[in-house]
Amino acid sequence: MHRNADGSARGYAALNRPEDWIRSIDFGNAPAGLAQLAGQFEGWAGHLTVFITASQVEPVLRPIYALPTGYWWRRTPGLTLIGDAAHLMSPFAGEGANLALYDGAELAKAIIRYPGDIEAALAAFERDLFPRSTEVAEASAQNLARFFGPDAPWSVVELFESIRDIEL
Repeated sequence: MHRNADGSARGYAALNRPEDWIRSIDFGNAPAGLAQLAGQFEGWAGHLTVFITASQVEPVLRPIYALPTGYWWRRTPGLTLIGDAAHLMSPFAGEGANLALYDGAELAKAIIRYPGDIEAALAAFERDLFPRSTEVAEASAQNLARFFGPDAPWSVVELFESIRDIEL
């Protein structure tokens, strides 16, 4: 939750549920749909779940998509992918924009390295692309599991404590 300058509040709820389950909630009857969603937080403090049940804004569903860690594709002549298109992952490593910018720079370097031979440039770029993103994709998948796994929220607390201990 966060409070806006006009005094209103905006919040987000996240669940680890199949996309079909989320889409099965009928928000045509907003109070019933919001109550169904809030029911997933049974046992939470009422002053928190009321942010769901008393919402004045229709929910926006945002599924998290990710390619399998270590995913590679076969070369397609004249085409390559960069950024999320090349290595789609959850936002839980916070590196998506960095990878996209790095991909663009590396692609430019490959094109310069192989003037007049775009296929060689794309092949060289892709040879380095996959290994470069593997570590970040693995961190993202691990963090997604931490945030939505059976040990959450304590697994998240442990993550931030370990980062704090490293930085001190």
